[in-house]
Amino acid sequence: MSEEIFDIVNERDEVVGQNTRREVHRIGLKHRAVHVLVFNARGEVFLQKRSMQKDTAKGRWDSSSSGHVDSGEDYDACAVRELREEIGLRVAQTPERLFKIEARPETGWEFCWVYCCESEGPFELNPEEIERGEWFGPEKVTRWIAEKPADFASAFVLIWSKLQVASSSSSSSSSFSQSKTKKEGCGGE
Repeated sequence: MSEEIFDIVNERDEVVGQNTRREVHRIGLKHRAVHVLVFNARGEVFLQKRSMQKDTAKGRWDSSSSGHVDSGEDYDACAVRELREEIGLRVAQTPERLFKIEARPETGWEFCWVYCCESEGPFELNPEEIERGEWFGPEKVTRWIAEKPADFASAFVLIWSKLQVASSSSSSSSSFSQSKTKKEGCGGE
């Protein structure tokens, strides 16, 4: 199997070259990724525990689905692909874009678009990517991160903190996920 090729991007997220996954990570070059949060009708979020075979954040809890944007691929296509490849979820439309995170150390120098969608599962987890997955209430995730942040991938901790800010500034609901799934929807299946 040939090694993945990523687009290298500048500080404005413009493609300036390509290199292998290994070199991009070794050198710390800016590149692209997506994170998708899957919520159910109860407002719970599905989190994955990353496989010990992964090259980064081994065995840590992370977004429902996440992955690198392949060379020549756009963020939206990547979000759809990663849902299918990692958790077996096929969506009829691109999940809803929530916000973009600038490349920084916590993301491994990835520009990340964060998406959400709604599904009840069950999911078919890719064992090369994911050790296991579980539904969690947002309040439990918030408490767990506060008590044991090292249990989570650093990018997810950043994403979750941004969701909490979005929740408190844009909704009177007690949690972001409940406002998204109950009021506006998260893209649907």
